Amino acid sequence: MKKYIEMFFERSEQGIRELDIKYGTVCHNLSYHIVGSRQNAEECVNDAYLGVWNTIPPARPNPLLSYVLKIVRNISIKIYWRKEAAKRSSHYTIALEEIETYVADTHTVEAEIEAKELARIIESFLDTLTTENRVIFMRRYKIFYKWKAYIFSFASILIVLS
Repeated sequence: MKKYIEMFFERSEQGIRELDIKYGTVCHNLSYHIVGSRQNAEECVNDAYLGVWNTIPPARPNPLLSYVLKIVRNISIKIYWRKEAAKRSSHYTIALEEIETYVADTHTVEAEIEAKELARIIESFLDTLTTENRVIFMRRYKIFYKWKAYIFSFASILIVLS
């Protein structure tokens, strides 16, 4: 074990190869049993080797196997929870799409009441106007004819009225 640690202290890439030869099977099995996928397990082990490469020069782990397995385990657990979070998110998306037809309409009772109140206020305002001013007002803002809204400019209203 000391020779592997010395290889890491010398920054020899051979240390990673030797580590993989000696402990690769154990690391892959541990990661596979956590993440459930050979491809994800391979990525976790490679990330763990990088973690060992980055941490060993200041650290001198004893025993080395426990140190490596701890890093593999922690990375594998992170990947597992990330994968589980993605699954939960997609389940919620499907569930929301299923109940979308049963969810209340975006028009609320309050919005209906406000619209009726606004219509009442506009009607009472129009009652105070002369017929000509009422026509100008209606043409200026909106005229609903056969379900189409037409908006006129002030100049076009004057042309129509003259």
